[in-house]
Amino acid sequence: MANERVTAGLASPGAAHAWRIAELEREVRELRRTNTLLRTYVAQRLDLDAHHDTGRPRTPATPGHAQDARHPAGERPPNRPAPHPAPALAPAPAVVLRALGPIEAVVGGRPVDLGAPKQRALLALLASTVGRPVACDVLVEELWTGSPPPAALSSLHAYVANLRRVLEPHRAPRTPPTVLRTSGRGYLLERRSVDVDVDRFTGRAALAWQLQESGDPHGALRAFDQALALWRGPAYAEAADSAYVRPDSARLHELRLSVTEGRCAALLAAGAHEIAVADLEAFVQDHPLREYGCELLGLALYRAGRQAEALAVLRTHQRRLAQELGIDPRPALQRLQQQILHHAPSLDWHPRPRPARPAAPRVRPPVAAPL
Repeated sequence: MANERVTAGLASPGAAHAWRIAELEREVRELRRTNTLLRTYVAQRLDLDAHHDTGRPRTPATPGHAQDARHPAGERPPNRPAPHPAPALAPAPAVVLRALGPIEAVVGGRPVDLGAPKQRALLALLASTVGRPVACDVLVEELWTGSPPPAALSSLHAYVANLRRVLEPHRAPRTPPTVLRTSGRGYLLERRSVDVDVDRFTGRAALAWQLQESGDPHGALRAFDQALALWRGPAYAEAADSAYVRPDSARLHELRLSVTEGRCAALLAAGAHEIAVADLEAFVQDHPLREYGCELLGLALYRAGRQAEALAVLRTHQRRLAQELGIDPRPALQRLQQQILHHAPSLDWHPRPRPARPAAPRVRPPVAAPL
């Protein structure tokens, strides 16, 4: 009787369709429930097998190295190489020193007050020889320019103590300093604890020349700009008159001039002739005897369509060398003058294609797990 009522209720097509949808939804719910039960059963069996094989409960594997359940922790399955330990990162320097100009120090991301002029000059002297000790006698001689007072050594020790408090504000009492250390009968700045802008300048300059040699003028130009942006004045300004600092100060000054010329050469290689002309005119006016700068200016003027001015610059430079030094220009300058006169095609600018960046590896989208 009940079957007759169900059959009679399904006589209409709409009712039969609704009944079929309800049956499909019920079957889907049953399949999902069965799938969940199967997953739980398999996980329990695997955990039980691991317990029997190792004789101990299975411990979770460390991230990045899945542990084999058939081998105890700390042992390695045969024919499986040991994982390489992660390389230890060098600790970040505790102090950042800026010596390409007036001496400055940044501790914990904040600039600090370095105190009196002689105390600042002491830090500038030590910054010129990071990692190498400077004897107290030399420091006294340089700070007081050969005429130290009777209490000069005591004043030097007081300056050192003050700088230590500034450079290591959180150092516990009676613990050895790690930035400004005592070494024999002198003091030194520990290289591992100090980051000096002098090192960053030379590093960026070397990178810029390397990029220029590899045919990447745009990358070289960025590196040259980053190197020159570190300068704020004469190197080791507070101790610039010191005989102890003078050789390294002269070295850095010469390197700065070479970097400026290298930047202008990168501008020419990148096709920025007018910008190079403006920079080189000021540079040659300040340093009229630097032949490479004069050569770059002549080439920049020629590429900017100013041939007469290019020849005038080269001839003026030739006369100055003859009158002041009694020498002729180097062969490269003489050759450039002849090439400009004959409109040599080798002087024309030809754009170089920028080096292609390696394509990022294609990652396949993850495949969805079946129900």
